[in-house]
Amino acid sequence: MGLHERRQREKESIRANILDAAFSLAKTEGWASLSIRKIADAIEYSAPVVYDYFENKEAILYEISLNGFHCLHIELLKAQKKHDTPEDQLTAIVDAYWKFAFNNKEYYQLMFGLGMQCSGKGMMKEEFSSFQDMIYDCTYEIIKKKGSNADNACHSSHALFSAVHGLISIMMMRNDDIPSTMNKTTLDETVTAFVKSL
Repeated sequence: MGLHERRQREKESIRANILDAAFSLAKTEGWASLSIRKIADAIEYSAPVVYDYFENKEAILYEISLNGFHCLHIELLKAQKKHDTPEDQLTAIVDAYWKFAFNNKEYYQLMFGLGMQCSGKGMMKEEFSSFQDMIYDCTYEIIKKKGSNADNACHSSHALFSAVHGLISIMMMRNDDIPSTMNKTTLDETVTAFVKSL
């Protein structure tokens, strides 16, 4: 391995360590307490070294949120591929979205700015709309099968996304006084009612 390749690998390693340290700190202390100084201490480098790789904390958060959207997209695709009908796919996709949110709370909070400023404000995230797109595709196929008005697919799928995201947000921000069973049951009933209404 040449000197250039070795240096490049070292840079990639430090960059990955910065992101890993930031995410680990967020899991233990919360996103609000994250700072460049804490990240630098965690990787045993000085703060200027972190700034060599990322312009500021916001840039680190944006990168982590992109990874979150990528992980979510993979889980949604896995769920979709297990089923053949659009009705079953829709139910599986929503369920996978719910599970991802609560199995990866730190990611979800960062991705959607729950209890904090959303990272990468005004910046397009390639996979940001994958959940909405998949809901739309299923909704469109269900409407087509039923012979209903396909022009309603966009509005209907957006309404379902809003309901799912709203339930998750309420659950995450008020988890001390709202039972999880009520919200998951509400989610399942919402999806069932949604499919019937198309």
